[in-house]
Amino acid sequence: MATDALLQTLTDKIFTALLNQAQFAIDFRDQFEAMKTKLELIKAFLSSTDNLRSRENDLKLFLPNLRKLIYEADDTLTDCLGRDEYQKERSCWSSSPHGGILFRYKTGKKLRQINSRIEKIEMSMGAYLRPQLTIKPGNCTYRSIAYSSQDYDPYEKIGLENDMEKIKTWIFRSNEKLNRVGIVGMGGLGKTTLAQTIFKDRDIGTRFEKRIWLTASQNFNEERIMRDMLKKLGVQDDSTLDANHLLYEIHRTLGDKSYLIVMDDVWNMNIGWCEKLFPTSKNSFVIVTSRDEEVTMRMGVHISRIHRPKTLNEEESWLLFSKFAFSTCSGKCPNDHFERVGRDVLEKCGGLPLAIKSIGALLASKIHSADEWERINDSFHKLTTEGNTSEVMASLQLSYDDLPSVLKQCLLCFSIYPEDFNISGEQIVHWWVGEGLVEADQDRETAVELGFQYLSELVSRCLVEVVHRRGYDGRVYSCKMHDLVRDMTIKIAKDEAFCSFDEQGKQRFREDSRWLGFTTDMSISSLKITAKLRALIMMSGNPVTLDRKLALLCSLRVLDFSDMKLDRNEARYLWKWICSLKRIAVLNLSGISDVKEVPSSIQKLYNLQILVLRRCSNLAEIHPSITNLKKLIVLDLGFCALKYQPHGLGKLVHLQELSGFRVVNPAITRCCGLLELLKLEQLRVLRMSINNDSEISENELDVLSKFEKLQVLAIDAEECKENIVPEVLNKLSTPPNLKELYFKRYHHRTLPKWMNPRKLSKLKYLCLENGYVNNFKTSPEFYDHQDNSVSRWIFEGLYMKQMPNLELDWEILQRDVPSLNYAEICQCFKLQNFPYPTSQPIVWKKYQD
Repeated sequence: MATDALLQTLTDKIFTALLNQAQFAIDFRDQFEAMKTKLELIKAFLSSTDNLRSRENDLKLFLPNLRKLIYEADDTLTDCLGRDEYQKERSCWSSSPHGGILFRYKTGKKLRQINSRIEKIEMSMGAYLRPQLTIKPGNCTYRSIAYSSQDYDPYEKIGLENDMEKIKTWIFRSNEKLNRVGIVGMGGLGKTTLAQTIFKDRDIGTRFEKRIWLTASQNFNEERIMRDMLKKLGVQDDSTLDANHLLYEIHRTLGDKSYLIVMDDVWNMNIGWCEKLFPTSKNSFVIVTSRDEEVTMRMGVHISRIHRPKTLNEEESWLLFSKFAFSTCSGKCPNDHFERVGRDVLEKCGGLPLAIKSIGALLASKIHSADEWERINDSFHKLTTEGNTSEVMASLQLSYDDLPSVLKQCLLCFSIYPEDFNISGEQIVHWWVGEGLVEADQDRETAVELGFQYLSELVSRCLVEVVHRRGYDGRVYSCKMHDLVRDMTIKIAKDEAFCSFDEQGKQRFREDSRWLGFTTDMSISSLKITAKLRALIMMSGNPVTLDRKLALLCSLRVLDFSDMKLDRNEARYLWKWICSLKRIAVLNLSGISDVKEVPSSIQKLYNLQILVLRRCSNLAEIHPSITNLKKLIVLDLGFCALKYQPHGLGKLVHLQELSGFRVVNPAITRCCGLLELLKLEQLRVLRMSINNDSEISENELDVLSKFEKLQVLAIDAEECKENIVPEVLNKLSTPPNLKELYFKRYHHRTLPKWMNPRKLSKLKYLCLENGYVNNFKTSPEFYDHQDNSVSRWIFEGLYMKQMPNLELDWEILQRDVPSLNYAEICQCFKLQNFPYPTSQPIVWKKYQD
C-alpha cells in the first residue's frame, strides 16, 4: 500500500534531521526519536501485510487515522526545518520576531500529542503485530489467483498480422547463433496470444528443429522450469537429478540443434542462470514476454528487438468482440440495439484484447436480454474496478502489487489527471520530488534524475503510456494513462484517501483531499474547503480570479499554475498568496505572462526546492532575496525577459539545474557572473544564453571545466552576429564529464574549436539547431600529440534542425561515428546521401525495420 511510502519519507526526514544535528532536532530529540521508532515498527508491519487481502477491512479501521498522523507529523517537521533556516539567517533563535520560546512550546506539545496518538494506534494494532503461528481448522490463507491470457483463445489472430510479420522478419533475416526477442506490454494486451501465434506458425515450424513453450509467471522456480523444459524435450523426469544435472541434460538433449524457446510471462529472472540455460546453437531464438521492459533487456534482448503490441483499432475490436459476444449467432450481431450497446462497451475497453474478450464472453450469456446488456454496460466501470470480477483488472492489480511502495504512490498521482490527458513528464517528476517521494544521493544522481527513472520504470511496466519521448535514451517528455489503468488508480487513491472522485471518475472537492487536479468545470472559490491539500495542479484554460480565502491552503507542497490565465490585477495578489505558503516545495508559474517580477517576499519560502518560471515572457526583475532559498535544487528562468540574474546565486549551494542563465558583463556588480557559479558544486544542468552584449573575462574562461558534475550544457547564442562572440566561445573550456550538448541559434560559419571528440570525450547526445554553420567535422582528425592517439566521436544521439548551410555526408558521418544509433533531422538541405528527404522532421534509427 502507498501508506508505506508516506512512512518511509517521514522516517527518512527525521533520520536526516537527527543526523545533521539541526537545532530543532536537538531541542526535540526525544520526541523525534520516539516517533521514528514507532513509525518504523508500523511500517514493518504494513510491509509484511501488504498483499493480505483477508485483513484489508481490518486495516481500514486504523489506516485513515495513521495517514492523518503522518501528514501532521510531516507538517510539524517541515515547519521545524523552515524555522531552522530562519534561525540561520537571523543568527539567533531568540531574536526571531515570531517568538522562539512560544514556537518551542507549541511544537513540543504538538509532537507529544502526535506520539501519544501513534501509541494508541499501536495498541489497536496489537493483535495484528503478533505473528499468527497456527492456523485453525477450516481457515485458509489467501492466495492470489494469477490469470493467464492463454485462458482466452490463444490462437485468435485478429489485429496480429502486422505484429507477426515484424517478428517473423527478425527471425528469418537473422544469421546469429542465438537471438533474443522481447514482447512487452501491459496485462491483457495480447503478448501471450502473439507469442502463441508465432509459436504455432507453419513457417516457424519448419525453421526450428525444437520448439519449447515455458511459462515463468510470478512464482518463478528454476528447477520447475528446467524439469518442464526436459519434459517437453521428451526426456523422462528423474526426481533424483539436482539443478546441475538438469542443466547438463538440457544441453545434452538440445546439442547443436536449432530451437525456439518462448519464456512467457516473465516477472523476474536470475540472469546468471538464464545465460547458462540457453545453449548457443545455430540460428536459435528465445522469445520473452513480459510486462517489464527492463526484465527483457536484462535477459539479453536488445532494445531494437523489443516489440510492443498496439491496441486494436475500432474495426479489429468489433470483429473480436463479435466472435465472443455473438458466438451463439455465428458471430453476427442480431440487431442495431445490441450493436449500439456493444460499441459503447468497446469504447471502455480501449482496444485491449483481453478486456474485449472477457466482457464479450460475459455479454454472450445475456444475449437473450437487451436490458441485461444495458445494465452490464452501465456497471462495466464498477466491474472493472472491483478486481475480483474482471480478469483485466486482476492483471492490472498484479502489476500494481508488484511495484515497490514508493512507485505505488507515484503511480497513484496520475489519478488526478483527466481521462486521456497528456501529462508532462517534468511536471509529474517535480511533484514526486516535492512530496518527498524521490530523494537521491547527490554524489550519484539527483532527485529529478531518479524521478525520471521512476517514470521510465512505470512505462516499462506498461502502467503508463508514452506520448513523446527522446529517442536516443528514452527520457519521457509526455505521457498518459490508459483508461483501465486510470480506473484502477482512482479506486486505490480513493481507498488510500489521497483524493475523491464521483461516479464518472471526475475529481471532486473534499475536506480531507490531499491532491487536486483543477479542471475547467471547477470553481476556485471551492478550494477553501480543502485546507489539507498537498498538491494543486492547474489544468484549466479559463481565466482565474484568485479567492482571498486560498490562504487556508497552508499544507501545500506542490503548486503548479503553469500556463494559467489570470484576471487583470491578479498577479500582485498571486505572489502575496504564494509567499504565505511556508511549506511549499515546488512552484511552477511557467507561461504566465502576467508575472512581471519576483518580489522580495519570495525569501519566506524556506522549503522551496523547485522554482519554474520558464516562458514568463514579461518577467523582467527578480529580487536578490531569492538567493536566500538555500534548498533550491532547480531554478528555471528560461525564455523570460530578464536581462540578468541577481548577484548572489552562488549561495544556492544545492542547486542542480539552472536554466536561463544570461552571460553578462562581470563588471556589473548587481549581476551574477560566470565566476560566481563556481560555488554551485552540485550543478548537473546549465542552460545559458549569450548575446552581443555578453562579456567573458579572462578569469571566467575556465569556469565550465571546473564543473565536475555537469552533464548537460545548452548554449543559446541568440543569433549573435558580432565576430567577438565566436572568438570568446573559442576560448571557453568544456566540462570534463559532459554527456549532452545543445547548441542553438549560432549564426556563424564554424563551430567553436572545442567542438571536437577530444574535448568532449564523454558526449552521448548532440543537438545543433537553427544555425548557419557550414561544416561539422566528424572524421577522426583529432590527435593527442602526447600519445599520438586518435579521438573519435562516441555520441549515440544526434539532433539537427534548421541547419540549411551544413555540408555533411550522411554515409561518412555513420562511418566516423559508429556509435550513432538515433537521429532527428529536419531542414538540413545540404545533407548528402541521407535516405529520406529532410524538408520535414525525420527520425532515423540504426536498427529500424
